Amino acid sequence: MSANGPRVAGETSSGVSRSVLVLTASDRSASGGREDASGAAVEERLAGHGFLVERAVVPDEQAAIEVALRDASRRHPLILTTGGTGLTPRDVTPQATLAVIDYEVPGMAEAMRAEGRRHTPMADLSRALVGVCGRTLIVNLPGSPKGAIESLDAIVAVLDHALETLAGPFDHGSAAPAAPSESDAPSDLADPRVIAFPDEHE
Repeated sequence: MSANGPRVAGETSSGVSRSVLVLTASDRSASGGREDASGAAVEERLAGHGFLVERAVVPDEQAAIEVALRDASRRHPLILTTGGTGLTPRDVTPQATLAVIDYEVPGMAEAMRAEGRRHTPMADLSRALVGVCGRTLIVNLPGSPKGAIESLDAIVAVLDHALETLAGPFDHGSAAPAAPSESDAPSDLADPRVIAFPDEHE
């Protein structure tokens, strides 16, 4: 049961939404030339963890990815991308992600690469980012189904806590500084080393 009533599918234990967009960046999948196997694999894994999943496919165009990310961040607390994290000129998902996020969450990206190294040294070539846009967590996954699932499994244990933290309320750093009182105001007469001179217009 959540703090706001009975827990329903697609909520964390504290009642925070677990809806997610799985966004595949692929020219071939966007044109219908290839099945979106990675998106399907990620959707299945997330659904097994109780997430409510929406899917979309865009070409490997930075502007299109940015638009999709910004739009989804208004509807979902979590976005997972697949594809476009390699080294070719068409791999622009990290650039698009960096353009829309407010700040990075490097530990999660490091955890995904560390898990990838257990399976292949090529994981060091991944440029995947994790970051926050508003109150939405955005995670870049590799484009292969196997790599995407390995990276997702590396961070799934912390996703609920991340979503709950971003949902707020924020309990630190939110209080405005207190206005200075008269006793805090500097006074020349309070310091015996300061000599007060009469105003020449008195």
